[in-house]
Amino acid sequence: MPTLIAVCAASLVSKVSVTMAVVLLVIVVLMQSAVNTFNDYYDYVKGTDSEEDNVDASDAVLVYNNVNPKSALALAIGMLAVAFVLGVYAIVNAGFVPLFIALVGALFVVLYSAGKSPISYLPLGELVSGVVMGGLIPLAVYQVLTGVLDFTVLLWSVPTIIGIGLIMFTNNTCDIERDVPAGRKTLPVLLGRERSVLLYKAFLVVWMADIALNLGIWFTAGLLIVPFMLLAAYPLLKALFANTFTAERRMQAMPQILSVNIVLGAFYAAGILASGAMTLAL
Repeated sequence: MPTLIAVCAASLVSKVSVTMAVVLLVIVVLMQSAVNTFNDYYDYVKGTDSEEDNVDASDAVLVYNNVNPKSALALAIGMLAVAFVLGVYAIVNAGFVPLFIALVGALFVVLYSAGKSPISYLPLGELVSGVVMGGLIPLAVYQVLTGVLDFTVLLWSVPTIIGIGLIMFTNNTCDIERDVPAGRKTLPVLLGRERSVLLYKAFLVVWMADIALNLGIWFTAGLLIVPFMLLAAYPLLKALFANTFTAERRMQAMPQILSVNIVLGAFYAAGILASGAMTLAL
């Protein structure tokens, strides 16, 4: 979704290479897959993940499927390596700016799970994941596709920053009881569930308001999608507002917030495109 937002915005000011857009999408998917794999590996070797703590076998592959942890670590490193190899293609076409942005992202990929005090154990996970994935990805993609490093893209990306941060917030709020004995000091652990849920709901409102604000300021013609976006998101938002975000409701909460990301992101992208004509090339 962050890639889609950047591609749509870039297509309004420059002829976008479809080939390059696909390569960039593969790169960011590989980097996201790598951080998930690193996180699973370090949670497993530290004993944070166990059969007693995971309600769904698909959520802890190392715990339930007899996978060699070293193989998982090698897979994560391999995905990062492939991402950087593909990144050479982007660098050849756009210069070294995307390399610098990618290195910053890769640093946080490692710091998120590795070390004595990984970011995932601190009240920074939501902010870091949101900014790196929701902000740096659109910034880098836009720069590669247009040749322009425009930090206004970070303002356009606030909705994706919030949406991705809320995915992490959902997971951490549902995992409070699991994270406390593991020594994790996540934001929900510090706030407690009641205050976390209130903050969560506030950010849902801010998320939608910022989409409307961005469209109104920079992509005015796209404001026409806002009523349809709200209608489409209403059933999902209603379910999220009713969710208690306990461990037992985790398997309902995560699909709900992922679905909201898809719906709001897709309408936001449509709103951006509605403000101009897309220009594509192979």
